[in-house]
Amino acid sequence: MHTVLARLDEPPALAAVGIGIHGPAGRVDEFELPELWQFHLYGYDADLAVAGTRHTIRPGRISLIPPGTKSRYVYRGRSEHLYVHLRLAARGTPRSLPVIQDAGHEAAALEAQLLQALNAWPHTPARATAEVWAALWRVVELAGRRSAGGPPSSGRPGHPAVAAAAALIEARLAEPLTVPEIARAVGISHNHLTRLFRSATGETVVGYIRARRMERARHFLLATTMSIPAIAASVGIPDLQAFNKACRKELGAGPRAVRAAHPVRWTPGASDGSARR
Repeated sequence: MHTVLARLDEPPALAAVGIGIHGPAGRVDEFELPELWQFHLYGYDADLAVAGTRHTIRPGRISLIPPGTKSRYVYRGRSEHLYVHLRLAARGTPRSLPVIQDAGHEAAALEAQLLQALNAWPHTPARATAEVWAALWRVVELAGRRSAGGPPSSGRPGHPAVAAAAALIEARLAEPLTVPEIARAVGISHNHLTRLFRSATGETVVGYIRARRMERARHFLLATTMSIPAIAASVGIPDLQAFNKACRKELGAGPRAVRAAHPVRWTPGASDGSARR
């Protein structure tokens, strides 16, 4: 077994978080967790076989082993790792991840997150869950960077330049954006970004920007009482005629009609200005 499919759209359910110490009681461990995933961050050298496939453990490597999978560890002395036993959601987008990979420069951040989870568990399980969930997403990003240039397995930009461009777009939706400007910001050529973006997302950079702007506009129209001019400006389309045209094209109706279909109602007497649907 070299890869697993993990669904992370919902937070994991933790069963145990701890530090495992192996080796002194015996050089070999063979076991499986019938119903739980194993998430490990290693601090030692050893050999690991997962469902018969051999892997090498080194300090700073991480593994994610699915339920019901036989694991065989061969230790070389005292061996200590951080572990989490958990359940993952059965629904959501499946993301292909290596069974074991080198965390590299992310190892310290992953260790910090898992130690935070350990400190919170079991007295503040929600905090522990949040830290482990964030650590798992860090592993997803790590795997995505390793497979840069190949087709995205997670349904989101996987190439580091595409991921950086998508993050820049999200942060600057309210500003004028051009493809050459974005390409310069992520350190590649205009044409290279265009090719990578189409390969990773199936659409052009301009199309992606338009889709993100209109998704944010939809949110503001349906969930807030912001004025339409304010919404238009906040998504980088301050010209109201252009904004109306974009709404009709992308959302199927003008902004007033979109809002009228799902009006936001003010809660009487609300002192914080919050709205209730």
